[in-house]
Amino acid sequence: MSTEAHLVIGANGAIGRALVKELAINAPEYRVYAVARQHTHKTSAENVRYITLDTANEDAVASWVSEQRKEKVRFKTVVCTAGILHGEYEQRALQPEKKIEDVSSANLMAYFAVNTVVPALWLKALITMMAPQQGSITCLSARVGSIEDNQLGGWYGYRASKAALNMIIKTAAVEYRRRSKQTVLVSYHPGTVDSALSEPFQKNVPQGKLFTAPFTASQLLRYLNGAAVADNPHYVDWKHQPIAW
Repeated sequence: MSTEAHLVIGANGAIGRALVKELAINAPEYRVYAVARQHTHKTSAENVRYITLDTANEDAVASWVSEQRKEKVRFKTVVCTAGILHGEYEQRALQPEKKIEDVSSANLMAYFAVNTVVPALWLKALITMMAPQQGSITCLSARVGSIEDNQLGGWYGYRASKAALNMIIKTAAVEYRRRSKQTVLVSYHPGTVDSALSEPFQKNVPQGKLFTAPFTASQLLRYLNGAAVADNPHYVDWKHQPIAW
């Protein structure tokens, strides 16, 4: 008999920490695995297990998932919060591009490594690990990842890596439909959240549109409660409105 659990990947960020806390409180009967490269904030909830793991290391991910398989763990709710917009990455300073001349191969590789490759590795590892009844895998995407909705331009690397993530999810949904039939796949735009990722850009956010991490976690989990496998894959925003791919 399998043990069902929740999994938050990138659990040390603002949204990740809020998700771990809410999942632990709302479903105390389930274990919550909080996976991150480091843990600087921890909840006291007894059902949370903190796992220190390089979430971008394919071998490390596969090894940890294999251990859970041996323990007969199956995941009910999975959220991958991996994402980068600016800041330091492997001794490079990333900033979203304002014009085409700002594009560089190294920065593009950095955006794709975090925003696209990390979620893809976890989608790969988890395809045989989901709960036999309905479960869900959500990857945090962004509205700017919509190809159809791109009216402003700029942010080449971030936009392209999130659009690629959306394609990974859309493609994985075809395979999950065959191999993990009760798993909902969601590409989720959380809006602008008060976090390190959005901090340099918050002055341009309209009043009332800068969300707290707890609000963001609550909105996502509320959506997942009603998300249907038949509608796979989902690409929605924090208001639970669909976004054009």
